[in-house]
Amino acid sequence: MRHPSPYRPARTLLAAAVLPLALAACSAGTSDTSGRPSAAPTKAAKDPDAGLLTGAQLKKALAPASFFASGFAVDPDGARDSGATYTAPSASAVPKPDCSLLGGTSWISVTGVSGVSFAQNDYVSRTTSQDIAQEIDTFRGTTAAEVLKDLEKTVTACAAFTDSQTHSQVKVTGAATPGLGDTAYTITLTDSAWQNGTTLIAVRSGTDVVSVFSTDGHDNGAATAGKLAARIVTSVRGEHQRA
Repeated sequence: MRHPSPYRPARTLLAAAVLPLALAACSAGTSDTSGRPSAAPTKAAKDPDAGLLTGAQLKKALAPASFFASGFAVDPDGARDSGATYTAPSASAVPKPDCSLLGGTSWISVTGVSGVSFAQNDYVSRTTSQDIAQEIDTFRGTTAAEVLKDLEKTVTACAAFTDSQTHSQVKVTGAATPGLGDTAYTITLTDSAWQNGTTLIAVRSGTDVVSVFSTDGHDNGAATAGKLAARIVTSVRGEHQRA
């Protein structure tokens, strides 16, 4: 669930009314000619995106090509980010998840919740067709924590789904994953019709959610997914320090 045309909502600052020239010398809090106390200047509304990383900053935190094994190359069609602006967030979680979304590289969209900025790309092996995807989404307030909770609910609702290519049943299991970010959750997809399973890991680091997808290796992609997730979380924290 990406935003092809990201935009930043206009923010209107409330300017204090210009006082008549005759009252320009009056100090704040004095009475006007009617004897009523004058109103204090109105403060500007707080920027809800203050301190959040933009898509351009998140893009820098994605693992570089040198991280991936020989034979893997970036898929140009899967490389996207929200640039230097913020998008309007959507916080309406879907009542019934589309379980088949777990089989895609941007699988975090299964929660139905989108953030204000993102960056993502996919690496595919030219020899084995194995796939590794990475994505970072930034949310306002406590929404990132809610996304992780929603993923746990998704696994409960999506114990299995049908693979659209093989028409076989994909088994879905999930578990909390200690040692990664503030909180982390791992989802494993297995199917008897596949040569290898898939590992999905979502990690919350503050207001950011790192999500990875891996079919690399012979362990359902688990080792590569864990290594990639840890790498991105470290990079995201570095971007916050530089911001």
